[in-house]
Amino acid sequence: MNQRITFVIPSRNNLEFLKLAYKSLKDLKTTHEILILDDASIDGTKSWIKSLKDDNLITYYNPGPERIGIVGMFDKGIDMATSEIIFAFHADMIASPNLDSNILKHLKPKTVVCATRVEPSLHPKGPEKITCDWGIEVEDINYHTVSMELLKLENLNLNKTTDGIFAPWCMYKSDFFDVGGHDELFAPQSKEDSDLFNRFVLNGYNLIQSWDALVYHFTSRGSRFNKHAGGSAGKNSEEWLYTTNKNSRNFIRKWGHFVSHTPLMKPIISPKYDIGFVVNNCDPGLLFHLEPWCNAIYCDIDTTSYIETEGRNTIYDLKTRVKNLNENINHGVVVSFDGRKLNNENYQVITKLSSILKDSGEIGDFEYDIFKFHITNMDTHELTLIKAKK
Repeated sequence: MNQRITFVIPSRNNLEFLKLAYKSLKDLKTTHEILILDDASIDGTKSWIKSLKDDNLITYYNPGPERIGIVGMFDKGIDMATSEIIFAFHADMIASPNLDSNILKHLKPKTVVCATRVEPSLHPKGPEKITCDWGIEVEDINYHTVSMELLKLENLNLNKTTDGIFAPWCMYKSDFFDVGGHDELFAPQSKEDSDLFNRFVLNGYNLIQSWDALVYHFTSRGSRFNKHAGGSAGKNSEEWLYTTNKNSRNFIRKWGHFVSHTPLMKPIISPKYDIGFVVNNCDPGLLFHLEPWCNAIYCDIDTTSYIETEGRNTIYDLKTRVKNLNENINHGVVVSFDGRKLNNENYQVITKLSSILKDSGEIGDFEYDIFKFHITNMDTHELTLIKAKK
């Protein structure tokens, strides 16, 4: 193996984990470039990085005090990388002894190869990962033992692959920037990976999960379970709860559906239609729940407060998305209904609208439950979403 990788590792207040991640990458048989981005840490990360004597280490510091987040940090690091191949690595991961060679044997242009996560049982089990309770904190584990156990799993799963993607992933730098990198809509973090993976698929990339390339993943220590953000192992931080709720709504605004994938984590992308909602007898609560699911909503209430408040949580211009009933309504698909008749059951039609239109939509007018459909075209627009918003 003579291909050089740049391992790109953003880190914020993860020093104890970062040290193990760095050690595991240095223990690989081939010397690669490591790029650590310190995102305004207050736990001594900067001093530790400066103490390292490593000619293959590149560093970047966000002076803070506010974090940039992994959306900006990953893209900054990938841009700084001097090799053609980049590996988006997390600070709370330990690499298996042959991670690099077992990834690279599958890598070629327009391919994204991800490692298999070995995780403690902080999240539900899934067919795309291996659950092993080797420790949830640094002080719980023996580094040598973990490395040997990872090596056993490498040999047990030699040359096994499946179709799917999640962190950590490796690809050619040029392919990453061909889709525009991460979308700033999802800054500082949360749902940015699902959005990116959708765009990889739409851009024609082959997704490969290598089961003999592994990481032990302490799990979600960047924000969700970060003790400096108010979380702990298994306890969500308020910071993460805010960003995941905010960006779940942004994901729906962009894609028209929830995050969706196969059991082995290959993205499922529904068609993106031009949809307008016309809602009589709306109210502020309904507006909040309905607005992300369409390109524009037309309603009979004062929307000023909603636009001002919710506008802080998105880079979409809500003035173009939230309108009055007397404005011009011109969409391929127009769905009209009485807000007073909307309930939990028929709200599911809204959340599955992309799939419903794909399966049974056609030009013309028809009614379903409380909804009146006026369809003038069934053009889809998901391919326009490949490039990130910058």
